[in-house]
Amino acid sequence: MSTLVAYFSRAGQNYGHGGIIDLPKGNTEVLAEAIAADLGCDLFKIDTVDAYPADYYATTDQAKAELRENARPAIVGPLPSLDGVDAIVLGYPNWWGTVPMAVKTFLDSYDLTGVTIAPLCTNEGSGLGGSVRDLQRTYPAAKVASGLSIRGTDASSSTAKAISWARKAIKA
Repeated sequence: MSTLVAYFSRAGQNYGHGGIIDLPKGNTEVLAEAIAADLGCDLFKIDTVDAYPADYYATTDQAKAELRENARPAIVGPLPSLDGVDAIVLGYPNWWGTVPMAVKTFLDSYDLTGVTIAPLCTNEGSGLGGSVRDLQRTYPAAKVASGLSIRGTDASSSTAKAISWARKAIKA
């Protein structure tokens, strides 16, 4: 079984500990790197061609508009091949109750028939939101595994939990 860890993450201004904090590395990225290292698999960062604003609140406004419009923001390529990939550990922050729209741009690029998607969601208290249900509805040809929610401010101390979950989720 071959696995790809793909993730969307935001460094810089983020919400945490009840206010705005500055992160040198995004919470989701911390977890994705740990999982990929443990599994010995490829790692792909989903990055938008047009960067989100540096200001946290401006980014949340843009994310809300993208969701409302069902937008698919352009992402930086080249995209990895899914030839021989059976599972994708998909890391993302909870943006307005679901995956960031750039994650959908990434997933829309592939035939996901029979591929297991293991959703890993960072957040500051909103959990997985409707992201797992949204992934199941939008990508019915994929097998969407049970997701894992990790509080972003706990990301660095939760790598072992994320690794254990990922090992099980990609085998489901």
